[in-house]
Amino acid sequence: MQLRSLLAGSAMLALLAGCAGGQMEQQQEEAAAAQANYKGSLPCRNCDGIDLDVTMIGEEMSAAEERTFTLNATYRNHPQTPPDENYAGNWEVLTGTPSDPDATVYELTPNGEGQIYYFMRIDERTLELIDPERRRFENGEMLQLTRQ
Repeated sequence: MQLRSLLAGSAMLALLAGCAGGQMEQQQEEAAAAQANYKGSLPCRNCDGIDLDVTMIGEEMSAAEERTFTLNATYRNHPQTPPDENYAGNWEVLTGTPSDPDATVYELTPNGEGQIYYFMRIDERTLELIDPERRRFENGEMLQLTRQ
C-alpha cells in the first residue's frame, strides 16, 4: 500500500513539473513574440556604411514602461574610427505622417543624451528611418531595416 502511494505521489509530482515547464515555455514564447530585432546598413558620406541594430521589446498596447529598446550603430571603415553608438530607452507609437495619416511611426527616445529616432513601419518586417517631422527621405529604400 505504501509503495502504491509513493508511486502515485511521484506520478503527481512529475505531472506538476510537466505543467510548470509548459507554462515556462509559453512565457518564453510570449516574451520572444514581444521582442523584435531589426537590422540594416545606412548610407554614410565618409564611410562604407552605418550598421544599425535595433531591438524593440514590448508591444504597441503594452504600458509605456514596458516598451523599451536598444539601438547600436557601427561605422564601417570610417577614416576617423568613431566609437560605436549604443542607446537604450523607451519607444512610443505615433500615428500618421504628412503623406499618410494612417502610417504607424515608432519614436525611440534614448535615456539621457542622444537623438530621438523615428521609424515608419513599412510592413510587418520592415522599418524605415524618417525625419523628426515624420517625412520620408528621398532615398528611403536605403534607410530600411529588416526584421530578423
